[in-house]
Amino acid sequence: MSAVIEIAPPSVRSEQAPINGALESPVVVDPITHPNWDAILADHADASFFHSSAWARVLIDTYGHTPNYFCRFAGGRLKQLLAVMEVTSPLTGRRGVSLPFADFCSPLTSDGEDLHPLYEFAAQHGRERNWRYLECRGAGKQMCADAIPSLAFFGHIILLKDGEEWLFRRMDAGVRRAVRRAQQHGVTVEFCNSSDSIGIYYALHCQTRRRHGVPPQPFCFFENLQRHVIAAGKGVVVIARAENRPIAAAVFLHEGRHALYKFGASELEFQHLRPNNLLMWEAVKHYFHNGFTDLHMGRTSLHNEGLRRFKLGFGAEEERIEYTKHELHRGVFLKDVDRASGPLNNVFRHLPPSLLCLAGRLLYRHLS
Repeated sequence: MSAVIEIAPPSVRSEQAPINGALESPVVVDPITHPNWDAILADHADASFFHSSAWARVLIDTYGHTPNYFCRFAGGRLKQLLAVMEVTSPLTGRRGVSLPFADFCSPLTSDGEDLHPLYEFAAQHGRERNWRYLECRGAGKQMCADAIPSLAFFGHIILLKDGEEWLFRRMDAGVRRAVRRAQQHGVTVEFCNSSDSIGIYYALHCQTRRRHGVPPQPFCFFENLQRHVIAAGKGVVVIARAENRPIAAAVFLHEGRHALYKFGASELEFQHLRPNNLLMWEAVKHYFHNGFTDLHMGRTSLHNEGLRRFKLGFGAEEERIEYTKHELHRGVFLKDVDRASGPLNNVFRHLPPSLLCLAGRLLYRHLS
């Protein structure tokens, strides 16, 4: 059964007719110091959590990145946005990323305006700042007709409509059986926003990352996520328990009427109880009953067929998320490699937990 907590209600989009006026010249904005950034953002139906000031605060406080949000306004209203963080590292150089550690962050536009001038403004800014490249996570073709993908991923979106019964029937039969199995074995699910809950999640996160051969993000990242996002009602930690022991947990984030499954972790020895299936189903119900329109399940590597099946099993619609990486001084688009798996995974998998966590603290600022 689910414990219910207070979450920030979905923002109500302005019904006011757009103010007439030509697009103003592009400007660079800091979402942290700009007055009412999130209220301005709320006029865009496609704005995601990653465009919000809360995500910017997490990135700045954790990794010291510098926000460069390229905007065009008309009549005082935001009409176009390309959100970028400048990442500076002695190991990996200086570059612009839209946005670090975001699964996707497509540019925002209104009324189908051409995004190419805004993109050119951002690229010129990057050249002046000596960026190695400008990486965009989604909709590269909208900004530059010559763009080619550097990487591609699957994205999966659950549309929260037509009632709880319909949402349950839409899931694959195997997923429905897994949910019932978890319930029959006494697995319970609770929704939390306390600092203790982020600590519970992080313990499971470190176990899961080691199993996958990937360093965990530093704990300060999750502390900042708790402080700027979860405590502010923009996210929630969901914990599945068996006999009062945490056996699976996940972090969900939300902005406007859009929710996002960002992180998940679990104990391998309890997988037979199917806690992840029940946890996800309870999250679907939670966001549906709180008035959200969709739950994005994050990006999935094209090679991770198991995770893809898990997400499709919840009746999710599949999309393709393409990244672009534009080497600014040569003016060419680069190809990249999906590093979801490789030789380093075996190295990390066999590191002691303390050394694996140390690797995460040292590396993530440079990776972004």
